Amino acid sequence: MIDQFPHYIEFRHVYKTFDRPVLVDACFHVDPGETVAIIGRSGVGKSVSLAHIMGFLKPDRGRVIVAHTDITDFNEQQLRQIRRKVTMVFQNGALFDSMTVAENILFSLELREDYNEENKEEVVDGLLRLVELQDFKHYFPTDLSVGHKRAVAIARALAAQPECVLYDEPTTMVDPIMSDHLTELMLRLKSQLQLTSVVVTHDLELMRRVADRVVVLFEGRVIYFGPVASIEECEHPHLKEFLAMDRVELG
Repeated sequence: MIDQFPHYIEFRHVYKTFDRPVLVDACFHVDPGETVAIIGRSGVGKSVSLAHIMGFLKPDRGRVIVAHTDITDFNEQQLRQIRRKVTMVFQNGALFDSMTVAENILFSLELREDYNEENKEEVVDGLLRLVELQDFKHYFPTDLSVGHKRAVAIARALAAQPECVLYDEPTTMVDPIMSDHLTELMLRLKSQLQLTSVVVTHDLELMRRVADRVVVLFEGRVIYFGPVASIEECEHPHLKEFLAMDRVELG
């Protein structure tokens, strides 16, 4: 499969329409071990792109490659195999409120085929140390801030030992200190675990710090796909305006 589909994730001329076109001839790819950010204003197709990668949505036209496999026509049972390799950290954390932090992580751990009952505590403690939340082990999600919920969601995602993690707006609605903590965590996971990642974000500072390449969406179309370092060279007027607005906000 790798010979046929060398990129870990690839969109090949993907179209998706609801009441209006949301993705229009979208083409981009993510290589193994790489972090790609998808940016753009609200409603341009960022979260819809993640939903296609997870198989929650199917394109109207085009092909979606995930884990070196064309998943476009997969049924739910086939998609479950892909989701063992690719996991998503939702914006709201999607934690179980009736379970403690440790139990939320354990839930994901128990879904693994190689689950070992004997060392479950050790694995949970190790994941909590990795995301620097060992003191929150017995807390419930309702006791946590938005940022801490996201960090727990990342630990729970890692319990499944994925090859790839999708992050949906990981730093939205968190304070600057927690935003920096989550950014550092994502960088650490990338360097220590060599995880492939896709990050949907409005946060251009996060994009610049964690991403190798960036996809910029405008009206459903990819107007820039390339290295983060070269984004300022793009002459598309919408992207120039988008970057200028960010500079004004930072100023």
